[in-house]
Amino acid sequence: MRSFVRAFFIVSLLLISLASFVWLGYRLGELHGNPSQGAQFANSAAKQLGPPPIPSKSEIVRLFSAVWYFDAATTWESTRWLGIVTEQNPMDVWVTQEIMYDTKPDFVVECGSGFGGSAALWATMLAQINPAGRVISIDTVDRMDEARKLPIVKQRVRFLIGSSTDPAIVADVARRIKGRRILVILDSLHTKEHVLNELKAYSPLLSVGDYIIVQDTNLNGHPVVLTHNTGPGGYEATQEFLASNSSFAVDESRERLLFTLNPKGFLRRIK
Repeated sequence: MRSFVRAFFIVSLLLISLASFVWLGYRLGELHGNPSQGAQFANSAAKQLGPPPIPSKSEIVRLFSAVWYFDAATTWESTRWLGIVTEQNPMDVWVTQEIMYDTKPDFVVECGSGFGGSAALWATMLAQINPAGRVISIDTVDRMDEARKLPIVKQRVRFLIGSSTDPAIVADVARRIKGRRILVILDSLHTKEHVLNELKAYSPLLSVGDYIIVQDTNLNGHPVVLTHNTGPGGYEATQEFLASNSSFAVDESRERLLFTLNPKGFLRRIK
C-alpha cells in the first residue's frame, strides 16, 4: 500500500503542477489582452512538464489487485452465481472454466463450500463440458440451504460436512472418484499447515494432466495483506509442496489474464 500511496502522490503533484501552469498561462494572456497567448503558454508548459510516469505492467497489476481485494464489500464478497454468494474472482473463474474444458473432469472436488454458490457455478460449467460430471463440495459448516434449492445443485452437487483433511472425508472422496478424472479446488482454511495437508491428501488422487487449484495464494504480500492474521498461507504451502513433489508443476499459462487471486496456485500433475 505504501507504493500505491507514493504513486498516487506523484501523479497528484504532477497534475497540480500542470493545472498551475494552465492557470498562469491564461492569467498572463488576460493581462496582455490576448487569451490565446495564454493558451499557447499553457500548451508550451505542458510539453515541458511531460506526461506523468507510467507504472510498469507488474506494478499496475499489483495496485489493481490491492484496490480490488481491499474493496471486498463491492468486489469479491459480493460476487454471486444464480443468486448465491460465491466469493470468486471472475477472471479466475474464466480460467477454471478453461481448465475444466481442457481436462474434462468427471468430478470437481471443492474444499470450502461457503454458501454453495461456487459449487453451483462449477456444476453449471461441468454440465456443458461433461454431462456425467459431478461436484463434491466439502465444508465444516453447513450454510448451503439456499444453494440446495437450485436445480443444478440438486442434480450435480454432493455436499460433505466435515474437515477437508479428515481421513474419513478424504477416504469418502477417494471412494467416490476412484478411477475418474478430477479437478481439485482448495478454498477452505488458508493457513499453510491446512493447505499443505490438503495438497498431501488429494494430490495422489489426480491423474497426469489433472489440476489442483490453490486459491488465495495472493495473501502475505503476494501481493496483498503483507502479514495475514493466520500467518503463512497457501502460497507458502504450495512452495513447500512443490519442493518435495516433482509430480506437479505450476502452470503459469493459467495466469495470462494478469489479475488472479491464485498466483503460482494453478498446479498441474505432470507425471
